[in-house]
Amino acid sequence: MDYEENFIKRQNSSEYFDTVIGHIEDVVIGQQFQSMINQFMECYYYEFEAGEENKIIYTEIYQKYTNMIEAHIVQHLNAKMSCFDMDLFAMELENKKTQLDGEIFELLYTLTDFLAFKDMVLDYKAYKEGAYDELSKGISVTGLQKGSNCEADFQ
Repeated sequence: MDYEENFIKRQNSSEYFDTVIGHIEDVVIGQQFQSMINQFMECYYYEFEAGEENKIIYTEIYQKYTNMIEAHIVQHLNAKMSCFDMDLFAMELENKKTQLDGEIFELLYTLTDFLAFKDMVLDYKAYKEGAYDELSKGISVTGLQKGSNCEADFQ
């Protein structure tokens, strides 16, 4: 990226941030993304238990989740924006954290906040076990295809 492009992005950081969020919203509402999240949850929700104790396996699952989501989103953002800068976006997201609300931001916070991720998985688990009538996090439930291998799908 050249100096001029970097300068323009920093001068219009709010506009840049809004553009990135718009593209992320487009990705997140897509069927491909929803299917990917559902399949991931189906593979791993049973590993999680409510409580303050966090097992080592949670960290491994969280790492798979963040890698999967980030790679998917970044791939789509790079295709839509020639000047996408993940570091700038992450900085803007952190700076605006107290001002932002909504499902898209809840999803983004699961990438940087393990407890937000754990809460999302536990909500999914509660739904699967019949504790909720519907999911509050916007995740729809679909089954895995027969023969799907979780470990191979999320490496």
